[in-house]
Amino acid sequence: MKILTCIKQVPGSNNVEVDPVTGVLKRSGVSSKINPYDLYAIEAALALKEQFGGSVDTITMGPPQAKAVIEEAVCMGARQGTVLSDRKFAGADVLATAYTLAQGIRKCGQYDLIICGKQTTDGDTAQVGAEVAEYLGIPNVANVLSVDGYRDGKLQLTVSLDEAVICEEIALPCLISMDSDVNTPRLPSYKVKRTLTDDVIRFLSFADFEDQNPDHYGLSGSATQVERIFPPEKVSEKQTVTGDAETQAQTLFSLLKQRKML
Repeated sequence: MKILTCIKQVPGSNNVEVDPVTGVLKRSGVSSKINPYDLYAIEAALALKEQFGGSVDTITMGPPQAKAVIEEAVCMGARQGTVLSDRKFAGADVLATAYTLAQGIRKCGQYDLIICGKQTTDGDTAQVGAEVAEYLGIPNVANVLSVDGYRDGKLQLTVSLDEAVICEEIALPCLISMDSDVNTPRLPSYKVKRTLTDDVIRFLSFADFEDQNPDHYGLSGSATQVERIFPPEKVSEKQTVTGDAETQAQTLFSLLKQRKML
């Protein structure tokens, strides 16, 4: 089974500035990490490889330093990875991001299964996976809790819906998005890290893609534009409620009602 995981480098802190003109995050100089949801996707991919054979590759989109998350995935057990990096990709919304990833995946070759994390901690849209599948013309399933089996070219899945958990079957090739806390991601191997070579990571840019229309990428290719974005105000005000349980409960009720929270 040839598997590809889509991963992303996200800010490692909530204290991130926003460009007031473009509305995008200022990532320069900010510590970064692999998107936590993507760790579950990598672990699911590696577990499938160990059970049914095959290979696991990774792909990400971002600035050149995004190669760090590819390196981490390789240290966890992936074979190799690709970084899609070009200034033309900057400022992409979910639609342009999905289109860019789809173009990159086509350039990387054919895969039986593509696995994504449920969402990213910097965008929280949970839309990119489904949109990538749509651009690639393959079926997809979101909120996957577990991959329970594989036979006759089909995966058996346990999937979380709004009000139920169901068992579902999907034919390969397909894309699935893993929910959070569905497995325990393994730690990267320090031994592998010491022996990493440059040939496990390759970079692709706009010039490598089949579609050479710049209006399909980045801000130009985004169907949505951020009108205004700002960090939440930090409120340090606090109030201590004393008295017996009944007095405290009544005081809290009055405060919540006064502030129109009830």
